[in-house]
Amino acid sequence: MTFNQKKIFISGAAGVIGTEMVDILLSQGAILFVGDLKPCPEKWYNKLTYFHGDLNNISFEEINSFEPEYFIHLAATFERSTETYDFWQENFRNNVQLSNHLMSLIKETKSVLSVVYASSYLIYDPKLYNFEVSQQEPYQLKETDNIYPRNLTGMAKLSHEIELRFLDLFKKNQFTISIPRIYRGYGKNSRDIISRWIRSIMKNEEISVYRQEGIFDYIYAKDTANGILKIAESKISGIINLGTGKARKVSDVVNILKSHFPNFNAKFIESDIPYEASQADVSLLKNKIGWIPEFTIEDGIKEIIEFEKSRITKIKTTPGNILISSSSKKISLIKSVIKASKKISDNIKVFAGDSNINAISKYFSDDFYHMPQTTENNKNEILKWCKNNFITAIIPTRDGELLFWANWKEELFQNGILVMVPNPETVKNCLDKLLFSSKCTQLNLPVINSSLSIQDIKSSSYVVKERYGAGSQSIALNVELNSAINHAKNLDSPLFQPYIKGREISVDAYITLSSKIKGVITRNRTIVENGESVITDTFFDEDLTLKLTSIISKLNLYGHAILQIIIDSNNNINIVECNSRFGGASTLSIESGLDSFYWFLLEANSEDIDKMPFQIKKQKLTQIRFPQDLIVYGSNI
Repeated sequence: MTFNQKKIFISGAAGVIGTEMVDILLSQGAILFVGDLKPCPEKWYNKLTYFHGDLNNISFEEINSFEPEYFIHLAATFERSTETYDFWQENFRNNVQLSNHLMSLIKETKSVLSVVYASSYLIYDPKLYNFEVSQQEPYQLKETDNIYPRNLTGMAKLSHEIELRFLDLFKKNQFTISIPRIYRGYGKNSRDIISRWIRSIMKNEEISVYRQEGIFDYIYAKDTANGILKIAESKISGIINLGTGKARKVSDVVNILKSHFPNFNAKFIESDIPYEASQADVSLLKNKIGWIPEFTIEDGIKEIIEFEKSRITKIKTTPGNILISSSSKKISLIKSVIKASKKISDNIKVFAGDSNINAISKYFSDDFYHMPQTTENNKNEILKWCKNNFITAIIPTRDGELLFWANWKEELFQNGILVMVPNPETVKNCLDKLLFSSKCTQLNLPVINSSLSIQDIKSSSYVVKERYGAGSQSIALNVELNSAINHAKNLDSPLFQPYIKGREISVDAYITLSSKIKGVITRNRTIVENGESVITDTFFDEDLTLKLTSIISKLNLYGHAILQIIIDSNNNINIVECNSRFGGASTLSIESGLDSFYWFLLEANSEDIDKMPFQIKKQKLTQIRFPQDLIVYGSNI
């Protein structure tokens, strides 16, 4: 049996075991939805659906709409031999909480037939296999042996095993639950001791060896991946050891490395840690699955060495920090930028910048920059601050500053700073609704006719708005001739348009540095207040998206942009206006798959994103915008 056309959801897919597993499944023709904190490997682009980020944030709808038949839970966090104090919280969020969250969703997913949870031999009582003196033979751990997790990771594994045992009481008729307990894993691109030693040796560094007499059941990641898949397809219930059943001494590993690197130096260090001597009893694996791991440790080490030698070392610049200008009270936007930055590095700082020292954005960002006004006279001061704070990306958020940043964009780029704004001509076109209408007409795009004179507009009813700035401010909709003329007297620069009856839609798009339309999200403006969508919901229309992509490609935009359109009774597109920045309700587009800030930050770090997949969520998503209070205890706000 293979997994051809089987739908499989995998957590922790970009890890050492997950990478091997996904490659195997793709070769078999499986349909995959996978997730990881790490970015999607380039070799998987457009071959699967990838959730990049913390799976604690994945929703039931995202999993359920995929309709997986199998759920393989690999995602976990580990530390090396000794867990640090800071691991307390990391273990809870990425092991305990994550496992509970994912199974809370999976248990309600009717399509799931098989659940496989990657547990660990660390849950067994260490008194069974840790000794004061070195052993000649390992203790063979059986599935029925006593359990007493020896660290936080083992505790988290056992905790979820018990949760799954509880769920099995209620869900055994819906899906099987398999729990392989994995032994001492090693593999390509790993932090395991064997991989770390190989990398150190290749850099002519001395390796440190503790307790060379220790005996471990080393299992290669490719074998682990295959073993888990064998267990998944067998739909065996309960706990099963996943090891080789052929433990080896640490000294054996050193000697194998010596055969490949005769001249490396090893320092054998005295230690008071116990001597481990553990090995999996694989009787159940043989009898129930009819399979045992194939790789010897010699084979595995050889593959890892070849992998390390073939790796292309890419010189990457350290990710820089981010400035959000005119941040004011745009809290959702700030949170979205911070979330995007964490996908790249935890070390990136997001600065909220504003000329108002009391802007509440300072309480939601990593740091605050009390900015001078964005004027020509203040350029040197702003640039100096940006350099001192290692800013490599700037996100303008206010119409009134867009032209300032656009005019300065090229000079900032020469200083290693990318600004998410189009060129000055495009910005001018978007800010001036009359100019935008004229430009669209020249490009033969279906724009609503605009004029400074109402006599030029042939219509039974009219729209009157300001020529510059937010089009929804002080607007008059569907008014007759005299009312339109009277309303215009109250505006600074009145602009007249015919009233088009239809469905008003916002279109969010991201355009790359190479002018590629990365993705388009369409959403209904369900309830609008003061020009902003208070309630907005997405919809998917492939034909409409193709037409909009063609339109957007002609407007010479860059970064995130918003098109406002009206679909009339004949299902025709009528372009109202274009905003060349991220909008107030555009955070819904990020949730729908348009990862604008992440893509922009990658481009700011010289990454080519053109081949990265855009994975749109085709199901309807609704966003409701509302104020929210922040309560802070104490005085250290």
